Amino acid sequence: MNFIEELRWRGMIHDIMPGTEEALQEKSSSGYIGFDPTSDSLHIGSLVQIMTLVHFQRAGHKPIALIGGATGMVGDPSGKSQERNLLDKATIEKNIKGVKSQLEKFLDFEGENAAELVNNADWFDSMNFLSFIRDVGKHISVNYMMAKDSVKSRLETGMSFTEFTYQLVQGYDFFHLHHQKNCIVQLGGSDQWGNIVTGTELIRRKSGKSAFAVTTPLIKKADGSKFGKTESGNIWLDSDKTSPYAFYQYWLNVSDEDASNFIKIFTLFSEAEISSFQSTHDEAPHQRFLQKKIAEDITKRVHGQQALDQAINASKILFGKSTKEDLMRLSDQDFLAVFNGVPQASIQKEDIENGISIIDALVSKSGFLKSNGEARRELKANSISVNKEKVNDQFELKNEDLINQKYVLLGKGKKTNFILCLEG
Repeated sequence: MNFIEELRWRGMIHDIMPGTEEALQEKSSSGYIGFDPTSDSLHIGSLVQIMTLVHFQRAGHKPIALIGGATGMVGDPSGKSQERNLLDKATIEKNIKGVKSQLEKFLDFEGENAAELVNNADWFDSMNFLSFIRDVGKHISVNYMMAKDSVKSRLETGMSFTEFTYQLVQGYDFFHLHHQKNCIVQLGGSDQWGNIVTGTELIRRKSGKSAFAVTTPLIKKADGSKFGKTESGNIWLDSDKTSPYAFYQYWLNVSDEDASNFIKIFTLFSEAEISSFQSTHDEAPHQRFLQKKIAEDITKRVHGQQALDQAINASKILFGKSTKEDLMRLSDQDFLAVFNGVPQASIQKEDIENGISIIDALVSKSGFLKSNGEARRELKANSISVNKEKVNDQFELKNEDLINQKYVLLGKGKKTNFILCLEG
């Protein structure tokens, strides 16, 4: 199956320039996608474009990932309602390193059609303003630029000259890669169509050659909410920004309708495999077979097998049977992610070194329960647990009960939890 056919059955084509499929069938070709270094990590919204490059490489072509070291200092107006803050060079260089390390998890940077990472600062840093407007600006008319949706949508609220010229800067990226690396196709999200075709037009006018464009749909969730967003913000690929557990849970909790769509876009399972998975899912939707397949595949690809195993273990702790040993295996990050939103109170180091009675832990040290009488009743009913193990009224909290030398998990019944945190 060729590259375009692969994207087509996966529902990953929004616009395609005539002649693109034929051009990519002739021989191994180079194509690129630009990534904006606005952070030192990509988020899952970038996964669509990363997977596009993965399919491009698997089809025998050479993928080029362009990091916008120069364009990141300008700011793309596409899809933006207002001008964003510009980044300084040191921040951009830091962000580029982070993005590169994440792309290396998906793309093969060795071999015959090895992926390549380029930074457009490498050619823009040596170009002065007069050279740019003479060699690039004269080929694209103002009328052509004004017709772009990214410009028209901002005319009433206003846009700076910096943003207005962005499409020329991105267009020159395509021209440069076409000229230097025989790159014939630019790929990107549907909001980039105007910028991309400016590049194909610049190539045609400056060199008389053809170049092509393919864009993917912007991903939307079935309920209308924004893909890749939660109440706490973006779902990042960096484990320091989004824990593997939270990452895993995001995919595990998507709707059935979204799961049927996402498994085609974000995994490499074949059409036949996905059809089989869908049938299995439809037989018992409550078991969330599709969601588990997606969550396991993507979490392993982004964070590795060990992180996936820890995320699955963490999920069992919150939603299934678990033991004190399971809790003790959690990292700080995963522990806090699993019990996000659970009430907390601080305990002093000297208190736990001397031992804290379970009644004091439940009442005076935490406020988890309202009174000593309530604590005794719950203990007598065998409903109180410490780190998932049932305890009686003779129990004392000690150093060895601390999870990661920091936390104690108190529980009442199956669903009510409270965390004691060691101060300092």
